Amino acid sequence: MTRNKRANIPALQVHLLREGLVESVHQVEVVITDERGRVLFLAGQAETTSFIRSALKPFQALASISSGLLERYGLSDKDLAIICSSHQGTLEQSRQVFNILWHCDIDPAALQCPMPDNKQSRLQHNCSGKHAAMLALSQQRNWPLHNYLEPHHPVQQLILGKIAELLAMPAGEFIGAHDDCGAPTYLLQIRQMAQLYAQLSAGKNLDLERIVRSMTYYPEMIAGEGRFDTELIRLSHGELISKAGAEGIQCIGKIGQGMGCAIKVLDGSTRAKHAVAIEVLKQIAWISPSIAENLSEKFMNLDKYKRMEVIGEVVMP
Repeated sequence: MTRNKRANIPALQVHLLREGLVESVHQVEVVITDERGRVLFLAGQAETTSFIRSALKPFQALASISSGLLERYGLSDKDLAIICSSHQGTLEQSRQVFNILWHCDIDPAALQCPMPDNKQSRLQHNCSGKHAAMLALSQQRNWPLHNYLEPHHPVQQLILGKIAELLAMPAGEFIGAHDDCGAPTYLLQIRQMAQLYAQLSAGKNLDLERIVRSMTYYPEMIAGEGRFDTELIRLSHGELISKAGAEGIQCIGKIGQGMGCAIKVLDGSTRAKHAVAIEVLKQIAWISPSIAENLSEKFMNLDKYKRMEVIGEVVMP
């Protein structure tokens, strides 16, 4: 699929309005696909590439499940949820990460995610759950712990192999780079991101289904109180899964229907991706008007002077 083979479909625009007057404009591309990667709805270019960032976490977690890690160490679905999370470092969330390491007999000092600003432990880093799972899997397989973030480490190669299998691509074709937390992330088309979330939510793979169950049962672990992912999962009553990534990435799956949505704000804005997610989910009827209104109050009406407005719509290409 190339840009030349698809009609020119406009991207969405998000306007920041200050007392009704446009102050800033964000351009946003959106694609909704089925589990085979076929584009169902589109705004902008489905082939636009970006690093998937933390929206990759459920698929990094897949390596742990398929390796029997949870059963080997007696870990729960709540542990799995924190593995998939970008959490706020609350006491409950940090304790859940510690629980993983304790069950696997790993010293928290082995975590190589950065020390968060104004925090006291790496357990409070928003990626610590993912790192704990990588360490635990390395412990299970007797792989070295000291270099678990290196792209050629066996745990990273196992993760990459799972992603490659889902996208039916040779692992050697993926372009990777270190995320801010030090772990590898990958450059993907937003169509491929949507396809991953379509597969995650399709209910056809037992390991992926367990990831979905953990995210919907424990939404407070996935992000935290007042955060978009947690609020959307809760308000949709388990019908949607949602996972943010940095630099304007937002991915959502419609559970049981094998449909995934990926959003990329070209300038990396967080506020714009939330506004677009709410508007797009309303346009394609994945959320009700009442849920859209609830989310809009929290994420589009920024304060008494500023609000977000989305211009445009996703269309069938």
